[in-house]
Amino acid sequence: MKENAGSIPRARRDGLVIEELPDEVLVYDRERDKAHCLNQTAALVWGYCDGKTTVPTMARHLERDLNTEMVDEKIVWYALNQLSKDHLLDDGFVAPAMLGGMSRREMVRVIGVAAVIAVPLVTSILAPTPAQAATCLATGAACSGPAQCCSGACPGSPGQCPGGTGVAGQCC
Repeated sequence: MKENAGSIPRARRDGLVIEELPDEVLVYDRERDKAHCLNQTAALVWGYCDGKTTVPTMARHLERDLNTEMVDEKIVWYALNQLSKDHLLDDGFVAPAMLGGMSRREMVRVIGVAAVIAVPLVTSILAPTPAQAATCLATGAACSGPAQCCSGACPGSPGQCPGGTGVAGQCC
């Protein structure tokens, strides 16, 4: 752990849309079209990343905020590693190599079953681009290319979308 003792993380805020909920934080990364859901522990750690707070202090803050005893610094490092991989920390932060590739299950084993509530979790999904999210055209709609039709076929330009698996004006 000493190899990164001088590294103090700062949460990235630019290019993000942040929605705080009671027990989690939703973060949408506009630059990468990715959505992240931070559980309570990961959200707390991310909130502590002000560029001033050290990892040992973050562990003490977790003890206070989660109303628990003895939060191991490995939990904080694990959260920081996940946040860093998901580009939610400013560039330049590197988690200790010993945590590289450690799964949540391995983290529970290392820290102990009693800490399962405190194990941070960041769940991410790739959001579709606007073009990918666009709906297709239903049967009979005017089209100029096969990608526009729910059936995947447009018999010419201009043409009409032939019957397919679309349902009464809705995309398939």
